[in-house]
Amino acid sequence: MEVETKGIFINGKWKVTERTYVLRAPYDGKVLAHISKADVEDVQEAIGGAHRAFQTMRKMPAHQRSDILSKVVEQLKERREEAAQLLSLEAGKPIRTARAEIGRTITTYQFAAEEAKRIYGETIPMDAAPGGEGRLGFTWREPLGTVVAICPFNFPFNLVSHKVGPAIAAGNTVVLKPAEQTPLSALLIAELFQKAGLPDGALQVVTGSGREIGDALVEDARVKKITFTGSSEVGKQIKAKAGLRRVTLELGSNSGLIVEPDALIEAIIPRCVEGAFAFAGQVCISLQRIYVHESVYSEFAERFIAQTGQLRVGDPTDEQTDISAMIHERDMERIDSWVQEAVAAGATIGCGGRREHSIYLPTVLLDVKPDMSVSCKEVFAPVVSIVPYRSLDEAIEMVNDSVYGLNVGIYTKDLEKAFHAAREIQAGGVIVNDIPTFRVDHMPYGGVKESGYGREGVKYAVQEMTDLKFVSIKTQL
Repeated sequence: MEVETKGIFINGKWKVTERTYVLRAPYDGKVLAHISKADVEDVQEAIGGAHRAFQTMRKMPAHQRSDILSKVVEQLKERREEAAQLLSLEAGKPIRTARAEIGRTITTYQFAAEEAKRIYGETIPMDAAPGGEGRLGFTWREPLGTVVAICPFNFPFNLVSHKVGPAIAAGNTVVLKPAEQTPLSALLIAELFQKAGLPDGALQVVTGSGREIGDALVEDARVKKITFTGSSEVGKQIKAKAGLRRVTLELGSNSGLIVEPDALIEAIIPRCVEGAFAFAGQVCISLQRIYVHESVYSEFAERFIAQTGQLRVGDPTDEQTDISAMIHERDMERIDSWVQEAVAAGATIGCGGRREHSIYLPTVLLDVKPDMSVSCKEVFAPVVSIVPYRSLDEAIEMVNDSVYGLNVGIYTKDLEKAFHAAREIQAGGVIVNDIPTFRVDHMPYGGVKESGYGREGVKYAVQEMTDLKFVSIKTQL
């Protein structure tokens, strides 16, 4: 069968570029497509088209923007299995997990359709201040302009929806740069938006190398906001180059969980295993560090390791697969070196600790020290550490001993301890009686410290993608 060549999407048209690259499935290396590589001139053309299309989008009534998003929802519902299979192939995501992502993507675009109709302002009591008498004051929110959205490979449908959905809802235009490994999902979304009636140029998709076109995307003065999900290193570079323009940065994490002695250990183990190993740990809020009270540590570790051993590894398209390939060979090499480094420094392997072909086996580490790479850095792999503690304050101190602060979880029946932890933990989100991997798509989501800047969650993203304008009218001349 001939392998299809996919073009970039600019100004409502598909364009195959002179340069392409081969897209292969992470699991078995099968060639999926030839993907166009945009260059700087393509990026400039895309930004120019989006800049012009903004004049149409900013005047489009809210009900029309909502209707376009709703039509995307209906199309994606009709093609959800096709989208899930595509996601499973290009990202190596187990098919059951892929279906769950498509379900969340549908929900996110539905939230965006609803939020398009709920972009409110407020009245200001001008006479509350001397000199304000006889004046009416009020605010409204206006779209920013062209938004550059740079997305990672791990949730190529849903993380795109968290950027594109709110941007369109607010009346902006978007230049989307998907990850090199997962362009097909972004191109499918562009197709759906075009069929839904989005004006040409309002959504552009440029595929290819971030190293080659990244600066052109973020340094162009016509771009009014950059929203990026990826590494802290790249996020810092983007923020430095953005100047006074808006940025939202969803960056690294090494999410922690505290397990208090009153937690129902047997009941929470399956959920904890899911949080540590879903999509081979390649999740921004994957459970990486588990701190367990010393009185229940042995029971927790024993049950956790036993449950991990029941996970099935294999082909992502197999309905029974729990864990499949990591996205790149270099990531396999990196995490294996970190695990071996930890073992050499005194850590012990409870299970896993090695690779099988393109899969890194689910790995549990014990006797981990806080300065080991598997603890203090973002593993972004199916590796989790279990560490005992003596008091809740000690556990909170260990959780906070990190350059990151995205989500943290705590299991406890004690409401006072839960609120104490919520106050003292340094993170964007504290999840009580669940894993830090928990997220629903309308909640505010974002981190502190090196985990990011700004918030996603559809309503909150809309606010970050609009400007507040104040208007005062003197009613008595």
